[in-house]
Amino acid sequence: MNDNQDLEMLDVYSEDNKQRIGIAERGVVHYFNLWHREVACWIINNNNEVLLQRRSASKKQQPNKLAITAGHVDLREEPINAAIREIREELGIPVKEDDLKHLFTAKNKRVLTNSFNNIFCYLYFLKVNTPIEEFTIDTEEVSEIKYIPFEEFEQLVKDKPANAPFTAREY
Repeated sequence: MNDNQDLEMLDVYSEDNKQRIGIAERGVVHYFNLWHREVACWIINNNNEVLLQRRSASKKQQPNKLAITAGHVDLREEPINAAIREIREELGIPVKEDDLKHLFTAKNKRVLTNSFNNIFCYLYFLKVNTPIEEFTIDTEEVSEIKYIPFEEFEQLVKDKPANAPFTAREY
C-alpha cells in the first residue's frame, strides 16, 4: 500500500501558500521538495487527555512512532475536509466541520527519511469524549491509540530525546 501512496496526486502550492501552482504525484512532491498541504488534529477529551496513535509498522515514514491524527490534503480537497476524512479513516469516528476548531497554519520545512517535506500544515483541535474501545482504527495506518494526560504529553514533548517515539508532527 505504501508504494501506491507515492502515486497519489497532490496539489502543489506557491511558497506563500496563496496559489495552487500545479499538481504532482506524492512521491514527486516529496522528492523535489514541493510545497503542499497537510492537516493535523489535536484530539482532547474532558479529562484533559490527549489522544495519541501509534503509526503502523508498515508506514514508509515514521513507522511505529506516536503521533497525533494527521495526513495529506488530497487533490482539490479543502483542509477542513481532509481533517474530517483523516479522523474518520484512521479513528472511525464521525466528525462535522463545526466540531473542529482551526488553530493555525504552520509553514514547515523538514527532511524525512528518504525525501523532503515542505508543507503548510493546517492544525485543528477537536474535543471528544469517545472511550478508546469505541474507536475503530484503520490497522494499515494505526496500530494502537491511547489517551495520555496533557501534563504527561507536555513533558514528553519538552524532554524529547533524539530517539523519542514521537513523530515530527509537533507544531
